[in-house]
Amino acid sequence: MCINLPPEVNSAGLVMQFEDGVKEYKWLDYTTPRIMLLLATMFTISQVFHSVLKRFGIPIFISQIFAGILLSRPALQVIKMANKIITPEHVQLIGSMGNIGIALFIFQSGVKMDLSMVAKVGRKALYIGILSVISPLVALIPTFMVPTELGRLAQSSAIVADFLSYATVLLLTVSQVASSSPAQALRTLGYVVFFIFIVMVVVRPAMLLIVRMTPEGKEVSQTGLYVVILILLLFLSFARKFYSELTVAGLYIVGLAVPRGPPLGSALVNKFDCLVSGFFLPIFVTTSAMRIHDLRPQSFNIFIVQNILTVAWIVLVKFGTCSLLLLYWKMHKNDAMALALIMNAKGIVEMAFYTFASDGRYVPPNMFRFMLGIIIVMGSIVPIFVRKLYDPSRKYAGYQIKKLVDCKPESELQIVCCIYIPSNISSAINLLSISCPRNECPTVVNALHLIKLSDQATSIFVSHQKKKKNFSAYSYSENVIVSFKKFGGLRWGAVSINTFTAISPLDLMHDDICTLALDKLASLVILPFHRTWYIDGSLESDDQSVRNLNLRILEKAPCSVGILIDHGNLKRPVTHMDSSADSFSKVALLFLGGNDDREALTLAKRMGRDDKVRLTVVHFIAASDDGDVDWETILDSEVLRDIKKSECMRYEKHVVENGGDTVEIVHSMVNQYDLIIVGRRHNLECPQTSCLDQWSEFPELGVLGDLLASKDFGNKCSVLVLQQQRLV
Repeated sequence: MCINLPPEVNSAGLVMQFEDGVKEYKWLDYTTPRIMLLLATMFTISQVFHSVLKRFGIPIFISQIFAGILLSRPALQVIKMANKIITPEHVQLIGSMGNIGIALFIFQSGVKMDLSMVAKVGRKALYIGILSVISPLVALIPTFMVPTELGRLAQSSAIVADFLSYATVLLLTVSQVASSSPAQALRTLGYVVFFIFIVMVVVRPAMLLIVRMTPEGKEVSQTGLYVVILILLLFLSFARKFYSELTVAGLYIVGLAVPRGPPLGSALVNKFDCLVSGFFLPIFVTTSAMRIHDLRPQSFNIFIVQNILTVAWIVLVKFGTCSLLLLYWKMHKNDAMALALIMNAKGIVEMAFYTFASDGRYVPPNMFRFMLGIIIVMGSIVPIFVRKLYDPSRKYAGYQIKKLVDCKPESELQIVCCIYIPSNISSAINLLSISCPRNECPTVVNALHLIKLSDQATSIFVSHQKKKKNFSAYSYSENVIVSFKKFGGLRWGAVSINTFTAISPLDLMHDDICTLALDKLASLVILPFHRTWYIDGSLESDDQSVRNLNLRILEKAPCSVGILIDHGNLKRPVTHMDSSADSFSKVALLFLGGNDDREALTLAKRMGRDDKVRLTVVHFIAASDDGDVDWETILDSEVLRDIKKSECMRYEKHVVENGGDTVEIVHSMVNQYDLIIVGRRHNLECPQTSCLDQWSEFPELGVLGDLLASKDFGNKCSVLVLQQQRLV
């Protein structure tokens, strides 16, 4: 390969190439524009592939491989563009960028790994993880004679499998060297031991010192982050200089040395995550696929047949071992097959091993092409089959009816109360305080603090009734635990408090909430609205990820769901001894009819039994109502009967012509109440709300809920939107 020295890095611009009088100037002869063009081409091709393949559930990882194949030298030679888009010199440069990506990815995997989780995983996860690594190795024994060259369980099993895989790589490397030179094997083993020793006595203490120097509750300084990155680069150079084959495992070991969680571990993950997963790692995958040397189809000779049979045998043994073990544990057959498929999936790590093996000349080009084909096949079919086999919402549906309207007035009420941010704590407690918890009809509050997973490899769900105070999740949720325990103490005998912490990805948080509601036989899940406001009414935050989470819960929850929009005016009754007017909470329920409105009315009735709550039920009736009676009308009349006769609860009836009349009445009453309760009534049309859905901004709140949350109403009262249980 010929390289021009000194290298031409920055061009004078594309326009210069078309100016008169400028000769022998070629824009793409310079390194920077050539690399920029190549990167743009790589990402464009992968996104084009992904726009098609994502419809079938195939991950973008496969699209990036296809982009690399199209940009490989054999593919460009077909269209006679081999040296016009990319040259061998630029392949080396962009390949180095990809190597940085995989190095940071492996380091980041070590940072996210919690070694204590290996010892804490359940029996099922431990056995599945061990068998998924051991069974393929055992299955390979007969082939040596051939002359040829679902969730938390899956995550926990993968922890064990990954840990054993890296250990296996070290052992196989040492054994490979030992087969040719025992003395060299001893030196290799010495390098490994010395490397681990340096990490334990130098790297780990240095990182702990950075943590100790960081004030409690503060973020680690940028200097501390740069020191860690410098240590990473030094050890990368150290490992490559003495034994390049151990670089992958060395990076993982250095990552394990980083103290998990804040301030250092989470800061490193947040620092690298977007850059690695969004930029460097796609470059590595694409450049790895560009290493392919031949795209011509080959006949099914003995070499191809033997490799296909070997891979099929290994996959079959691994799939059979995992699925049979899960079926023995009485897991549903579809779930067992899905998890077994997940344990057979091939991804970034396997791609890295095959690429390093090809670069080190441990495998010939035709074998690398075969391995690349296996990754494409397994990476494509596994997600498709898993989607077909596993439906996570199945466990929420059809177990039993858990609606508020079906609960007896004196029965215990189980509530799951979700906390996203600190301000949600007071909002939830204030709402629970006016929900009339009494000794005769007690309330069990399951407070769930939800934390986005960022600095560890697997999700965690913690019950603080069972864990010691020094458990790491306690520090994250201490404010939640203390606040709810204090509330329970003030309502001793009427309220029982259970506190939990769930650390998981945003895409999986709904599973934590729905599973807890299912386990506790909850009748109601209370969710904070995704918007919060300052005291003066101006918008404080608008978290779309929380909104998406709320939408998923509304769709999948095994019980009724309430979304609380708190504007800070919801008062908590001080004591029942105080009879002053200021201690009263004024609550209104807007009733149009239907399942959701009856569910909302049931909760409002429970609040109305509290002598510190003044409840008003506002019934909107369409002027066009001809008096016909159907089953829904009968049910509505039944739940309203005791309200009309009650002396402590007020009933108002309004006959309206259209949605405009309803808006006018609602607008006149928002200043009179602390809390307004409405039913969601999703996709239900009626004369009382005609034309209002055209202006709806948040469909999850329903027409009236969206109306009350709008700026036109000046954020003057808090709102609770109820949806009755859907999945039965």
